[in-house]
Amino acid sequence: MGVETSLPGRTETASPAPAPASGHPNQFALLGQRRFAPFFWTQFSGAANDNLFKFAFTVMVTYQLSVGWLPPALAGLVIGALFILPFLLFSATSGQLTDKFEKTRIIRFVKNLEIVIMLMAAAGFVSGSVNVQVPLLLGCTFLMGLHSTLFGPVKFAYLPQALSERELTGGNGMVEMGTFVAILLGNIVGGLLVAVPGAGPHYVAVSCVGLALAGRAVAQFIPRAPATDPGLKINWNPLTETWRNLQLARGNAVVFRSMLGISWMWFFGAVFLSQFPSFAKEVLHGDEHVASLLLVVFSIGIATGSLLCEVLSRRHVEIGLVPLGAIGMSVFAIDLYFSARGLPASPLLGVTAFMAQNAHWRVMADLLLLSLFAGLYSVPMYALIQLRSPATHRARIIAANNILNALFMIVSAVLAGALLKAEFSIPQIFLFVGLTNAVVAFYIFLLVPEYLLRFVALMLSRCVYRFRVRGDAHIPAQGAAVLVCNHVSFIDPVLLMAASPRPIYFLMDHRIFKMPVLGWLFRLARAIPIAPQKEDPAAYEAAFEAAAKVLRDGDLLAIFPEGGITRDGELQPFRGGIMKILDNAQRDGLQVPVVPLALTQLWGSFFSRVELVNGEPVAMVRPFRRGLFSRVGLNAGAAMTAAEVQPEALRARVAALLAQG
Repeated sequence: MGVETSLPGRTETASPAPAPASGHPNQFALLGQRRFAPFFWTQFSGAANDNLFKFAFTVMVTYQLSVGWLPPALAGLVIGALFILPFLLFSATSGQLTDKFEKTRIIRFVKNLEIVIMLMAAAGFVSGSVNVQVPLLLGCTFLMGLHSTLFGPVKFAYLPQALSERELTGGNGMVEMGTFVAILLGNIVGGLLVAVPGAGPHYVAVSCVGLALAGRAVAQFIPRAPATDPGLKINWNPLTETWRNLQLARGNAVVFRSMLGISWMWFFGAVFLSQFPSFAKEVLHGDEHVASLLLVVFSIGIATGSLLCEVLSRRHVEIGLVPLGAIGMSVFAIDLYFSARGLPASPLLGVTAFMAQNAHWRVMADLLLLSLFAGLYSVPMYALIQLRSPATHRARIIAANNILNALFMIVSAVLAGALLKAEFSIPQIFLFVGLTNAVVAFYIFLLVPEYLLRFVALMLSRCVYRFRVRGDAHIPAQGAAVLVCNHVSFIDPVLLMAASPRPIYFLMDHRIFKMPVLGWLFRLARAIPIAPQKEDPAAYEAAFEAAAKVLRDGDLLAIFPEGGITRDGELQPFRGGIMKILDNAQRDGLQVPVVPLALTQLWGSFFSRVELVNGEPVAMVRPFRRGLFSRVGLNAGAAMTAAEVQPEALRARVAALLAQG
């Protein structure tokens, strides 16, 4: 983010962080904007063409051609392997090219390459000689893999330059949805066209070239997205460059482990997609149309989950959805085992007969929901990688992610084959993957507590309360800032986490860390314990030094300047700790904005000190005292400069925000 995109004499630029248009409330509005729509349809046409070509070729080799050295049983495996191979060989190079050159230039080059490849493929489809046809189309498969390898990094590196942080989740959701719809349509259309008697291959040839030309025409309208590292010297050795990019990603634990999480999702998905034909025939006793139906259900689930991300995240990068997605993936993968394991044998069923049996609806529901949760799982991870990667290295990190994805998919194919040889049934493989997913997800969330913390905040703000945030645009998406808030309850920090697009480091009373659950949660959040100066002078000074480091690192620091949770629901006087924080920041050469916040309608909730026990106000005595889904809110005000801040003036700002209700 923050990359300059204005060029002399050019106005068609993709801004690195444009403000979302006030008249466009959701991600579908992006399809009416030039900074997104041409890019979306360009990637859509490319994904559709990839799959139309591959599926039509696979059907030809399987059903229409007799190729002694490529038996039908191996055709899908060989074509898939040839397509993935360029990701391993050239992803590192493609990431460098995307960082070094203007991104729209790369996109148009890739689309020009697609036209050339599809012209070659068209010649292969219409050739009457099997000895020419199959080798030529296999070569085109490899080249289309190269085409996708080149497009992958630019596809995800373009979005952060064209969209704001508030649009990034929605934009990624649209791209993910579009990709799976394009895959689905490509497979369906490719299968239908190639099956036309006599003229099928000719129809496929015309369609592939037509899609390539359409994609290139739309790409002409994509705004420019300037190079993020134009001085980069290309390292043409893919092995050393891949290792270098992985090491770079490892420097940011959240980014690297998110890459591993995405790669695991591709591992998970590849197991199901690769087993659909056999699952449909051997377990569900359906014909090839039933296998296609399973693909349709899976694609609809992924697309729906991807689109739901923006709705559930309230237009921020909400990584709290990732644990929710992982839970759903495991639950419904495990249930798929139970729903499919006892189906009676029968002759092969068509789609109508298959859907007439009630037991099959549970199978389809499991597939739909596990893929929906996979969409919830993957989109925030992609958005987080885009947001947290250095702009100058973003494409190379995405390229390294593509390599990891390819490796995980290869391992998934090998593992599935080994389990089948070990006489696992296909439902048992699904059970194994579902259980393994739970273990892997739990491990990742322990390594990166931010996912778990955001999940807790998401659940609390959506399932316990109806949490409304006003003015959240005042919470900065990047750069150091101090957030100052009134203190009403024990879960105030959790609600602030839910409202912020970024991690927050809290300066908190050391006594809260002794509480059983909340103490563990705040230690996980790396909150900074502070003790009164008279009680522990060393801990007091250490807390302020830790707070200064948070600001030096460019992160958000939150404090509750009342010094404790209110005992009567009223705003208490502000103490002077905020001045010490700002003095330390000025000592470090920082001018840090201070953002006033006010939590509203929390007084009287279970977590506030509204109950009297032996004459003392206490919290957490009577559960659900206001019922579920009670309304609470957060009002954020415009930032104050350090020169404007005094405890009394800051308290007045917070009081004014409280008065807004």
